[in-house]
Amino acid sequence: METWTWLVEHIVLVAPYVALVLDVILRVTAVLVVPRNRRPGSAFAWLLAIMVFPLVGFPLFLLLGNTQLPRKRRRKQVVVNRLMKVRAHDIPDSDLDEDSPSWLQSAVALNRELGAYPLTGNNSADLEIEYEASIRRMAEDIRTARETVHVLFYIAGLDETTRPFFDAVAEAADRGVKVRFLYDHYGSMKYWSVYRPMRRLLDAHGIEHYPMMPIKPLRDGALQRPDLRNHRKLLIVDGEVGWMGSQNLIDSAYASAKGAREGVRWQETMIRLRGPIVSEVNLLFGTDWYLESGESIAEDQVVRPSPDTSGTYECQIVPSGPGFVLENNLLLFNQLFYSAEKRITAVSPYFVPDESMLYALVTAAKRGVEVELFVSEKGDQFLVDHAQCSYYTALLEAGVRIQRYEAPKILHAKHVTVDDSVTVLGSSNMDIRSFLLDMESSLMVGGTDFMEKMHEVEDVYRSRSRELTLEEWRTRPFWKQILDNTCRLASAIV
Repeated sequence: METWTWLVEHIVLVAPYVALVLDVILRVTAVLVVPRNRRPGSAFAWLLAIMVFPLVGFPLFLLLGNTQLPRKRRRKQVVVNRLMKVRAHDIPDSDLDEDSPSWLQSAVALNRELGAYPLTGNNSADLEIEYEASIRRMAEDIRTARETVHVLFYIAGLDETTRPFFDAVAEAADRGVKVRFLYDHYGSMKYWSVYRPMRRLLDAHGIEHYPMMPIKPLRDGALQRPDLRNHRKLLIVDGEVGWMGSQNLIDSAYASAKGAREGVRWQETMIRLRGPIVSEVNLLFGTDWYLESGESIAEDQVVRPSPDTSGTYECQIVPSGPGFVLENNLLLFNQLFYSAEKRITAVSPYFVPDESMLYALVTAAKRGVEVELFVSEKGDQFLVDHAQCSYYTALLEAGVRIQRYEAPKILHAKHVTVDDSVTVLGSSNMDIRSFLLDMESSLMVGGTDFMEKMHEVEDVYRSRSRELTLEEWRTRPFWKQILDNTCRLASAIV
């Protein structure tokens, strides 16, 4: 008691020494803890933040420094991954066409090892790049549902654009179709004006729905990272028709009246699937449903023989996210980039690669591969927009062509084409967040016929873009270069 009284009376004298001791403890602890099992770039960024502002940086590290799922989810994910491998064996394997390059078979084997999903043949696939048209077409498919409708979107909300979709979902539920609906907690809730009406509609029609990755920082009794998100976009009807891609379930101005007035619109790419691949999409949905609801959907509702095997495309699902040991999407992209012989076209709204991907693209360009990168001229995220700009100089100097989708539109599509052999499209950006923090879904499609469809899409995007030259980029203001590089350093803190 006397000691405490003395400390209170001499707080002004003692406080500097306490602060000094705490400062030293935080810095030493950071050096011992931060680099453990972390990329050198990320570790350096965290250490820099902690050394400059230890009383701020260290608490942020405790909050945001762990990229793992919560303990309970990790245990569930182990069960899910095991179950996924077992059920994936019931999906028939397919062989690539004889004229497929040998390296494509290596990519297929890599995907099977990382994500457990086989390559399937006899699939049909159509692309849709018109925003409202894709929502109308998905609604039309839902209206044909007889048994099940499975919906999963990072952002979902009820507005005038999405009303046809939700009306179709409500009608399906009212006639006895089992509807399961998932949406990311943070991704959807931040659009409160459309999020709340959506939940009311789902409840009114007795539709079972769950927010994915609910934000509960102290869940499992430990401080947990709030920005681990489920970024997938999936729709499966009766296990026969599947949709996936980059588009969220919200109007194309993202509920922004100001953006709508200024002409801001998101440009997306969605793919509609039929054939055996739909079982893979459905199985991926089933894993997320189990994680959120605790219900394991019966196998005959998830993996079933396809009634339509008239297609000619080979397809394979590639799931990725913090529930996997490795960055599945990053490994696939890099494998394809190093294998490319003629051409790489990459479309990514958020392009913040790690060093391995940057080197893969630069190496491809240096060895004569024609590399073209599509990004948005106008970014919707300040930090990411400036961070990705910091990579343009190295890419342009290597010979990469950079196409900037002209403002005020925002190119939000995400896909890659390599030579005339393979396409990868889905929800995954080419940024560190998509590699480490977000649960993503990608689809690899082989075949020159599908590549022709993709080239038509690329031609549309190219007609709406302006090519950035190295000469032009070198003339940008010095203060912008400093800002870009600063944001690049901040983006490494994961």
